[in-house]
Amino acid sequence: MNIGTKVSFDDTAIAFESKSDAALYKMYLLFKMMNSNTLVKVGGNLLNTALDLYLPVKFIIKQTVFDHFCGGETIEESERVIRELSKYHIGTILDYSVEGEGDEKSFDATRDELLRTVEKARDHARIPFSVFKVTGLIGINLLEKVQARQELTAAERAAFERGRDRVNAICQRCHEASVPVFIDAEESWIQESIDNLAYEMMARYNKARAIVYNTYQLYRHDRLEVIQRDYTTAVQEGYYLGAKLVRGAYMEKERKRAQAMGYPDPINPTKEATDSLFDEALRFCVAHIGHIYFCAGTHNEQSSYLLMDLMAAYNIAPNDRRVYFSQLYGMSDNLSYNLAKAGYNVAKYVPYGPVEAVMPYLLRRANENTAIAGQSSREFNLIKKEMERRKRVKRG
Repeated sequence: MNIGTKVSFDDTAIAFESKSDAALYKMYLLFKMMNSNTLVKVGGNLLNTALDLYLPVKFIIKQTVFDHFCGGETIEESERVIRELSKYHIGTILDYSVEGEGDEKSFDATRDELLRTVEKARDHARIPFSVFKVTGLIGINLLEKVQARQELTAAERAAFERGRDRVNAICQRCHEASVPVFIDAEESWIQESIDNLAYEMMARYNKARAIVYNTYQLYRHDRLEVIQRDYTTAVQEGYYLGAKLVRGAYMEKERKRAQAMGYPDPINPTKEATDSLFDEALRFCVAHIGHIYFCAGTHNEQSSYLLMDLMAAYNIAPNDRRVYFSQLYGMSDNLSYNLAKAGYNVAKYVPYGPVEAVMPYLLRRANENTAIAGQSSREFNLIKKEMERRKRVKRG
């Protein structure tokens, strides 16, 4: 029997073991609201307006949606979540989710904050990774211009080099601290620029093990070929490939731009095609585990079962440090807690930052929840199932 069949993502007793009855009911109310597209959109607009007008709504936001999806406003505030997850053998990935202002001062400030997350991880066994977005360190327009191979002015070349230095400063600190780091994926029209920076950092810091991980969005139809190419390059040049596999986060934006500008849509035509490509990427990574470290960033139950079965088939121990599962904090606890209980390496992305600055992230999170096919309903139904189970237990 494959080891994947020993874990059930329907086991709500394990999934919500960390939640008191009151906390579970709070989750129930939140996901009930998030099941309504209209409520999410109207509520989001109202909250943004209230914050812009300095109305006293921050307390409400912090006690509800922020509390559910974020660790806190600072690294220090996030310690409570780090410790709570740690009790259940789940790691924390501190994700500084403030969207910068796009100037040199904000880029430097973001770099400095990211370096603080690395230092926090250095001394904390339950913070297995750091993470950053390149657009927090280099201007989007500059990344786009570099990818389009347009000629840069002297000032632009200098700005790009400062950005590269910021990326290197973080990766170098991670290497010194033995803290692996994810470079997040972004839009296709800047992704090649991001990829090239990731390859440069991997060649520099992944000689002994994977420290730098690039992120591959498998909703793009060419990404499996890119993973295979990057693996070949890593073997030839003598470093380990670090890969974080995700489905993707910019589908609507990608399709609209492709249509408006008249180039081929980079996104798979169907969700089934994306699911198939993601699973093929899992198979490739497991089959080439000798030279790949990877993280499956997924909320998909079937892909998670597949990865467990693949690990068993290739005799890869559940706690092998080359393989991680990851989900977002506040979502898919039925995956995270059941996987961790069975001994697999699991880490939650835990966003943090000032409430006002993290609002764009929170609104995307709420909108994506309603957009993901059945995801909010799945979460909501699991919560209801656990509430009913607890009632039955109390009745004896």
